[in-house]
Amino acid sequence: MPFERVRLERVRLEPWKRRPELAALALLLGLLMMLHSHIPNIAGVGSLVESLLPWFGVYVPVLLAGALWRRSPSAVVALVLPVTVWLSLFGGLLTDKSHPGGDLTVVSHNVGAGNSDPSGTARQLALSGADLVALEELTDQARGTYEKGLAKAYPYHEVRGTVGLWSRLPLSDTRPVDVVQGDVGPLARTKPPESAAEAAAEVRALRTTVATEHGPLAVYVAHLGSVRVMPSQGFWTDSRDFGARALTKAVAAEPNQRMLLLGDLNGTTDDRAFHGLTSRLTSAQETAGNGFGFTWPAAFPIARIDQILVRGVRARSSWVLPETGSDHLPVGARVSW
Repeated sequence: MPFERVRLERVRLEPWKRRPELAALALLLGLLMMLHSHIPNIAGVGSLVESLLPWFGVYVPVLLAGALWRRSPSAVVALVLPVTVWLSLFGGLLTDKSHPGGDLTVVSHNVGAGNSDPSGTARQLALSGADLVALEELTDQARGTYEKGLAKAYPYHEVRGTVGLWSRLPLSDTRPVDVVQGDVGPLARTKPPESAAEAAAEVRALRTTVATEHGPLAVYVAHLGSVRVMPSQGFWTDSRDFGARALTKAVAAEPNQRMLLLGDLNGTTDDRAFHGLTSRLTSAQETAGNGFGFTWPAAFPIARIDQILVRGVRARSSWVLPETGSDHLPVGARVSW
């Protein structure tokens, strides 16, 4: 028998093998996604896993390629579990759930303290056609630029600390929401604010009422504390988590059943830190968007940490706007009564 024919016969007859290590990895991946809420949040590991949960699906084709290369039928079968779990968690985001129409268009954007072109960012936001524009991470130096750039399109606006809301409709009953006081950890406040200006600069959330033709609408704008990787503490979320609890308390006490929460929450809606909010509010992207709507970092978004959450109104569509000079992408939504 010719040599080439013998080699082909051997390849053709080589049996598939169990390869239990590949099957075990596939099962572990599926269990990790299925039981993510039970992962201890030691050093923020639980929050980190939940923030990046959609990306665990990337390992499925990697394991599938390995299973086919190693000729392991057990590994191929085991991959049914992670595929099923991933689709149950995120399959709904793969379809376009947007609908035409709506009564109010809203945009939220962390404009970035290091934004080198606030004037250009303001122009882009003014051209968005939104009725409400929420801005986070406003600096004292850039605030006047945004006020000037948005004044023509938005006759009403309120700013508290580093957050603000620009509106085509009248605003009233605006007040700060304390999502900073009581902070703990390496970035904790070491002493009380020494002046009114210093205290105002620490404000990272506000609540206001928008007068619409359908009645009053409560709007919250928030920028929760940063999440950081600390050498001694791992994935540090204390500041963000305190803010999430404070915001949840404010939302729970809000008397107006129609409300919006706009802002940079520094976390995804899958993160356990936001269960109090997501149990009371609905994500516009999840109910009326198309895709994951990742917003950060702007150059290569891997997570949606900029949110539009609603209660008492219905999201008709949700989208991500083009990049500005910020390290975040703006988000928009159209809501109806």
